Amino acid sequence: MASFTLKINGKKHDVDVDPSTPILWVLRDHLDLVGTKYGCGIAQCGACTIHLDGAAMRSCILPVSSVEGKSITTIEGLSEEGDHPVQKAWLEHDVPQCGYCQAGQIMSASALLNDNANPTDADIDSAMSGNICRCGTYTRIKKAIKTAANS
Repeated sequence: MASFTLKINGKKHDVDVDPSTPILWVLRDHLDLVGTKYGCGIAQCGACTIHLDGAAMRSCILPVSSVEGKSITTIEGLSEEGDHPVQKAWLEHDVPQCGYCQAGQIMSASALLNDNANPTDADIDSAMSGNICRCGTYTRIKKAIKTAANS
């Protein structure tokens, strides 16, 4: 066990965990931030996507020892009222079906728009390619990203 001070959603949190513990489990099991989902455990599905210093990262394979001193944003920290442009566009386009992958999808989409305010279809496809939606809402996801980009 080791002690880590983490900056998550603008607040500092002290945790005592094994240094190899993936940040996903620190968020979910130690800090009760359960919006970040466990999907595959091998960084292939995107359900666990968070922002690390603004970049979309898969939290299921990211050891807590590698994130100390960096700024972490989870879906809970994207906006206090759920009114981030991506979240609003998701509702406008009725993107979610089962909803399980949506936090990761939203985090990847918002990171894309932070880096590229006017993405092309190819930019969207590239940025979102690591996020799997078993319900197949990809067309609505792309439309929502375009709407958020124009807001």
